[in-house]
This record gives sequence, C-alpha cells and structure tokens, in this order.
Amino acid sequence: MNAEPTPRPNSSPATSRTAAKTAVVTGAGSGIGRSVALELLAAGWSVALAGRRVETLAETAALASAPDGAALTVRTDVSRPDDVAALFAAVRERFGRLDLLFNNAGTFGPGGVPVEDLSYEAWRHVVDTNLNGAFLCAQAAFRQMKEQEPHGGRIINNGSISAHAPRPDSVAYTATKHALTGLTKSLSLDGRRHRIAVGQIDIGNAATDMTEHMQSGVLQANGELASEPVMDVADVARTVRHMAELPLEANVQFATVLATNMPYIGRG
Repeated sequence: MNAEPTPRPNSSPATSRTAAKTAVVTGAGSGIGRSVALELLAAGWSVALAGRRVETLAETAALASAPDGAALTVRTDVSRPDDVAALFAAVRERFGRLDLLFNNAGTFGPGGVPVEDLSYEAWRHVVDTNLNGAFLCAQAAFRQMKEQEPHGGRIINNGSISAHAPRPDSVAYTATKHALTGLTKSLSLDGRRHRIAVGQIDIGNAATDMTEHMQSGVLQANGELASEPVMDVADVARTVRHMAELPLEANVQFATVLATNMPYIGRG
C-alpha cells in the first residue's frame, strides 16, 4: 500500500493548502468518482483520489484544473482495512484535516446472473466493495473528524436508484445499496454528537463507462430489452458539490438525481 503524490512538478507543501477544504473521493479513477473529484478540485478543494488502479488515478489528476499540491493519489482497495487506514493516514499527513468523504467506490458485480446461479464469491465481492468498503471508510473518517480541530465534517454515500427499486438479476448490487441506506441513517444519527453530517445521493443512469450499455438495451422487469436515457455525469458532480459545501448545520439527508425519462417512477 503506497500513498503516491499526484505526478506534478514542484508540488507545494501542505501548508500552502491549509485554507482549502479537504475531501477523500473513493473510486476516483473513473466515472462518477472522477467527475466529482474534478468538480471539487476546480472549486478549490484539496482532494485525495483513492482507487485500486494507480494509472487511472493519475489520469484523473492530470485532467484537474487545480494548483500544484491540491491532489493526492492513493492506491486503495476499500475492502481491505489496512489500505483504508493507510489512505486516511496519508490524508492527515498531506493535508492535516478531512472535511468530506465521498463514499463512491462500488461495483455492479456480474450483470444478468439469476440469483440461483450467482456464486458466493461474486456475492462476497460486491458486499465487500459496496458495503464493507463504505463502512471502513466512514469509520476512518469518523475517527479523524471527531478528533480534528475544528472538529466535524461530512460524509456523502453514493447509493443508487437500486436503493429504492431493483433491476432484474441484480440481487447483490441491490441488497448492498439498500444496506447503504441503513448505514447512512445510522451514521447520520451517530454523527450528531461529533458535528458530522451524513447524507446519501441516489443516482440513476449517469453517463459513464459502466452505463454505456444502457442506450443499446437493458433488461426490464417485463423481460424485454429497452434502451434507456442517460444524463451527463457532470450534473451528478454538481449535485455532490452542492451537498458538500453546505454548512454543517444543514444537511441533504437523501438526494435523488436521475435521467428525467428513465423507467424508475412506474418501473415494472
């Protein structure tokens, strides 16, 4: 497990970023995580980019419009406690404090596999990433936020439309996203005494590599394949930024942002 500074020449020391708010974004190497990280960096945040692939994290950092020293790339498998501990230690060392965790890392798992054919290994991989990883990162954030001065911070969990209604053959993904809602509610309650605000964003059909297939046809509840509309992932990033920049006295508990015409309301 290595904490790797963003490959920028003449990186500034941590003291030059003390006025900026600091965020950890997991799954920052692609998709929603990348878009949110870039939105925050452009808005003046310092951001730790966490993910399993160093090369994609470096690509995210290279796309950023931000001063030297604003980004930190940290190779992290969120399902591994040691990796998570090292991530938050790197953030403390580099930036000194933590204002936001965007708990974004996740996986669909094997798509289109009926529940009776889903292997335990596949189930466990989805649970370890989507639920256990979110818990481990939230726990580490709690520990840091309650001790720092001024104390407090914010956690935003990336849920899904599947936290409300499942798609066919998605038992592992749907179960973990429902569980994430329970995690959000419990963390929100427990965070009150530490000035930690916790909310959740449930996203539907943001245009990323993971959802590219939706425009060519997605299995519907009636067994048919149908093309579904998508929305610009930048609209998700702006929503997350709005939630993140509220004062800690205000909290968006749950937000749903989705492609307007996707088959969610009235699904099935």
